[in-house]
Amino acid sequence: MKIRSVFALVGLPISFALPTLAQSIDPQLRAAAEAIDKTFDDSQNSGNPAPIIAVFAKDGVVVTNVGPISGQEAITKYYTDLFKVVKFSNCVTKTDPGYPRLLAGKQMWATGEWSNTIKGDNWGPIDEKGYWSAVYVREGDAWKKLLLTWNVSPPPAPTTTPSNK
Repeated sequence: MKIRSVFALVGLPISFALPTLAQSIDPQLRAAAEAIDKTFDDSQNSGNPAPIIAVFAKDGVVVTNVGPISGQEAITKYYTDLFKVVKFSNCVTKTDPGYPRLLAGKQMWATGEWSNTIKGDNWGPIDEKGYWSAVYVREGDAWKKLLLTWNVSPPPAPTTTPSNK
């Protein structure tokens, strides 16, 4: 009986504390993150890498499926080279509900999902989708991506039913 009382006494303050841990989303932060997402989508759809490059911090990092790319010069080369061989369309980036979250006065992070269609000279089109996470930092009056990570989700496995065997 005494153990139950201890759990009740410990659990009661925790139950009141948990709702206060939930962070309300600042609409200005959300708008900033969504504006950067729109810049990415528009840049990819147009094939112009300059707008994407402009949203990265000077010491930004992109973690891709082939490894990390660090610094403004390397990020510029990556996107410039990528847009020479891959044509993007139907690019849609969504920020998850409940994000971005403020990390410190000059940093925030967010997660979300993305989808697009890619095509090369001799292949495609291929529909892709995946998830991303990003850390943003203030540079002057603007939010910039300090870190971007993303993955490509595998397509769903085909189902086998008696009718399609």
